[in-house]
Amino acid sequence: MITNGLNFNAANAGRLQFAAAQLKPVETSGAQAVQPNAAAGAKSFGAVLSDVLMRESSMTFSAHAQKRMTSRGINLNAGDHARLDSACSKLSQKGAREALVLLDDKAFLVSVKNRTVITALDKNEIRQNVFTNIDGAVIA
Repeated sequence: MITNGLNFNAANAGRLQFAAAQLKPVETSGAQAVQPNAAAGAKSFGAVLSDVLMRESSMTFSAHAQKRMTSRGINLNAGDHARLDSACSKLSQKGAREALVLLDDKAFLVSVKNRTVITALDKNEIRQNVFTNIDGAVIA
């Protein structure tokens, strides 16, 4: 015989009969309001969403690219990730290995073969840089 509220016998082998269980309400010590995390270093919703989208994208982001995106305030939404992925696919079809992808006011250096974003630049850095060692570019 099972002692945790189940009664089982050979006559009712196909059915389980449950004994009445005593349920106790969960006692709470008062409602607790959820406080937003105001600690220094807490990420904004946009930054957290961007991090989640990066993990779910078929593109990977190097540690260097992630640092640059954080320091430069570059956040990507789902549409941006899709455009970046599409640009990488187009570059791959054309045989590019290292490429520059321009996405609105952002630029990404991408290893097409590895589908990895190497670094990210915002509109200020785009104007101040010369891009070398690339064999392709696309405006996404």
